[in-house]
Amino acid sequence: MRREGSPFTGLATVALKEAADHLTSIRMHLVMLLVLLTAGGAIYGAIGQIKNTTAQDQFLFLRLFTTAQDPLPSFVAFLGFLLPLVAIALAFDAINGEYSRRTMSRILAQPIYRDAVLTGKFLGGIIVLAICLITLWLLMTGLGILFLGLPPSGEEVLRGLSFLFVSLVYSGVWLAVALLFSTLFRSPATSALAALTLWLLFSIFWSMITPLVANAFAPVNLLDQASQIANLTLDGNVSRLSPNTLYGEMTLGLLNPNTRTFGVIFLSQLKGAVLGSPLPFSQSALLIWPQLAGLVATMLVVFTIAYVTFQRQEIRA
Repeated sequence: MRREGSPFTGLATVALKEAADHLTSIRMHLVMLLVLLTAGGAIYGAIGQIKNTTAQDQFLFLRLFTTAQDPLPSFVAFLGFLLPLVAIALAFDAINGEYSRRTMSRILAQPIYRDAVLTGKFLGGIIVLAICLITLWLLMTGLGILFLGLPPSGEEVLRGLSFLFVSLVYSGVWLAVALLFSTLFRSPATSALAALTLWLLFSIFWSMITPLVANAFAPVNLLDQASQIANLTLDGNVSRLSPNTLYGEMTLGLLNPNTRTFGVIFLSQLKGAVLGSPLPFSQSALLIWPQLAGLVATMLVVFTIAYVTFQRQEIRA
């Protein structure tokens, strides 16, 4: 049967309704309370560390995001750990929850296509994540001005906004993963467990797996320098299959302007470089471009699999 009208009719309505439901749900409030408490602790520790150790720093404001003080990790480390949890909490029952409540057939009885339902649920989650990230960034900036007594420079604001964007894309990957499992499994508990298992794999165990893979396919010969380089290169490439690694490298390139490369570097490549001098923002953006493209591609591929799966499902079941 041929479609009539746009398949995305009603998309804005579904997305705004989904965002409103998330913003008023108790689980969202609990998760954001956890994020705010941990972020507040990280900022408090970072400000104390900066006041004690930094005298003159061109990018003092950016240190708020990356400075850690024992036993608290940095704000960036907190976000990298908690953003996937927020995204999974938003979408693990987005589709199978409708089946459980027997409301899916009622929704699709309205004059909207499945395309608008799935895409609207994804965009609703993205809207909520964007609101949360902007709120956190404004909170960070306000606390920084209050405690440090100076405003961020133009380049620091640009790098901070870019950090917000890559954080949103990173969250979007995990939102798409949770949406995919919600489409594949009829039980919300199973889809949540599958998404959390994948998150634990990439967050904790992936750094243990990559050296094993590198040693298996490119073993190191201590007398052969080329084999050591091949081993390190393969280790880095395998580790970049994880969204966490890509996000970590992007935040490092944006929030630490002295970063010039993420892989193996030779002395010949440093010829003419002024060591210790920060890169301009345009060069840092070029440095993280492959990682950003990989993260966007991952999000689109995962969402496409969820989209195709949802299109083929029997709604009346």
